[in-house]
Amino acid sequence: MAITENARLLVDKAYNLLTPCTVCPHLCAVDRLADENYGECRTGLMPKVSSANLHFGEEPPVSGHSGSGTIFFANCNLSCKYCQNYPISQYGEGKPVSPEELANIMLRLQKRGAHNINFVTPSHVVPQIIKAYFLAKEQDFDRPIVYNSSGYDSVETLKLLEGIVDMYMPDMRYDDSVISQEFSGVADYPQVNREAIKEMHRQVGDLQVDKDGIGVGGLLIRHLVLPHGFSGSEGIFKFVAEKISKKTYISLMSQYFPAYKAVEHPKLNRRITRKEFKKAVDVYYNAGLSNGYIQPAPIGAF
Repeated sequence: MAITENARLLVDKAYNLLTPCTVCPHLCAVDRLADENYGECRTGLMPKVSSANLHFGEEPPVSGHSGSGTIFFANCNLSCKYCQNYPISQYGEGKPVSPEELANIMLRLQKRGAHNINFVTPSHVVPQIIKAYFLAKEQDFDRPIVYNSSGYDSVETLKLLEGIVDMYMPDMRYDDSVISQEFSGVADYPQVNREAIKEMHRQVGDLQVDKDGIGVGGLLIRHLVLPHGFSGSEGIFKFVAEKISKKTYISLMSQYFPAYKAVEHPKLNRRITRKEFKKAVDVYYNAGLSNGYIQPAPIGAF
């Protein structure tokens, strides 16, 4: 199929966000069209891809039986002290790719049988993703798009993805601005995150799966339980139940371990306990939520 005039206009509108850059909530205002890369995401005009492969370790509706076609982007608009992918997100390990090359990666993953194309850490490269998407559509690309982000996303940028993204898979990390500032470098995370979640749900609704249990569209929220209750599970689940939908699919994750700067951080330098994870599970059910995936309690926890 040929790219339409509406698609061209959308790409132009998206690229206009790159100069001065207002793609994400930081509003750094650098000129990324001129390849300036000293904003919070440290990314110029071309996104960097660290890996692209079939991934079988995502949530069941995403990985399915054939795998999710994950494309990991380097760099990030957060600076989480405990990031488990820090060589990619903080050190920027990856190779610059043009939108044409990104489209070809999408098509190769489709040919390998991926259920979907899963953009990981995409918040800072949305314009380039939009262009690659339409270039791939010209070559018969037909897989659902998964937007897999930290949840620190601009609502105005997300609006450009309506009709492009089929499944949103954001994190909800914090309920407290002091904690989000200390651990991820952004005090406004809770407010920004909640507005982003509302917009994502407005676009795609609750998670929908096919007869084989494979996700075809909708919202899937990830929540990583942190030590000492720093992730604010109770407030987050209350918000989801009251402001989004009690049918929201929640992936409640227990795999936290000290990584990156958390290894030497006195508040983060241990795994979570079984008691901490059980409390998160309890407040999840107490909020009236039940449609999701709860990981097993952490191995070796006390």
